[in-house]
Amino acid sequence: MKRAFPVYDICKFSLTQEEDIIIKRFAPYLKTLTKVHFPHRHDFYHLVFFTHGGGGHSIDFEQFKIQPFHVYFMVPGQVHDWSFEGEMDGYVINFSTVFFQSFLLNTHYLDQFSFFRGNVSTCTLNIPEAQQQRAIEILEKAVQEEEQAGKFRQDILRVLLLEFFLLMSKVNGDMETSAVQENHSYTLVRNFERLIEEHYLHQRLPKYYAEQLCISPSHLNAICQDILGTSAGELIRNRIVLEAKRMLVNLDLTVGEIAYGLNFTDNSYFGKFFKNQTGMTPEVFRKKF
Repeated sequence: MKRAFPVYDICKFSLTQEEDIIIKRFAPYLKTLTKVHFPHRHDFYHLVFFTHGGGGHSIDFEQFKIQPFHVYFMVPGQVHDWSFEGEMDGYVINFSTVFFQSFLLNTHYLDQFSFFRGNVSTCTLNIPEAQQQRAIEILEKAVQEEEQAGKFRQDILRVLLLEFFLLMSKVNGDMETSAVQENHSYTLVRNFERLIEEHYLHQRLPKYYAEQLCISPSHLNAICQDILGTSAGELIRNRIVLEAKRMLVNLDLTVGEIAYGLNFTDNSYFGKFFKNQTGMTPEVFRKKF
């Protein structure tokens, strides 16, 4: 039997059907869920800060060990699933893609935080002991505020969340590299990554993106190598492969349908591309995961 691959919206996780923000202690929140052990993805930002418990967590097919005082950040579209061990507790935060838009003039403000860029290498943080109590205080205050019904409730929650993100950014060392991040090359790379996200299904050559950024393909490749340690073309291919993996987990789709959905001319070409990038065929990947 084929099994659907669910994409959950934020309302599914809210008892009040509120669409923009959910902040809860994790233990009671977990009791309302039934399918977190199966691969799924969300159309909202999702983060969990554990204070108790263990187990495993998969984000975009990378495995992580659940540990107390670790935070796991997920952006819309990422595939993940949980496997819990023992009594779980902590805090969970879900917020929509538009939750901060009316509050911040910079629509890309969250992109400044490395843990909100959808990169699995930066989506997990271990909070040092010196910052653990402060993190708990912020989230506990947010939980209490979320249960209120005051006029400025959502704005207070936005402020508290931003305080938590800034604390996590300090823990992660993002602030120490702010001078690097402000230079022109770094801005170009971030804009390149955004353009890839918008156009990777139809534009697969660095030349197109270089034209959009008003630079030469060789310059684009050079700054990608300098800042990210990889070529511009590899970044584009990596994004295509990631989406292919996300689609392959959906057993309702045939490999041929996935190839068509990713704009490959035929199934054979898609299979060769996927194997060149991952070392396995789409069929082997599907069986493995």
